[in-house]
Amino acid sequence: MKRIRKGDEVIVTTGRSKGQKGQVLRVLEDRLLVENVNMVKKHTRPDPNRGTQGGIIERESPIHASNVSLWNPATGKADKVGFKTLEDGRKVRVFRSTGEAVDI
Repeated sequence: MKRIRKGDEVIVTTGRSKGQKGQVLRVLEDRLLVENVNMVKKHTRPDPNRGTQGGIIERESPIHASNVSLWNPATGKADKVGFKTLEDGRKVRVFRSTGEAVDI
């Protein structure tokens, strides 16, 4: 079970984008694509076959999962994630500082 999933609200803890918050768009192995974080400019050529126009496109670049932390809205800070098994046998993610479940 992964600690950070698609749709989670995360905050960047280290690097060029430190302090920025965003929602996880995609999870790629050990890297994450976070909305409006780690923006890069990509120079593209026009392709008349596909009908795309050339130019400079600004888009998100993947960031390593170790450089982000899950955002805890209750405390208003970044928080570590742990796992807990419920009585019915389900395994859920919990915030380490408060012990409350991340996903319900």
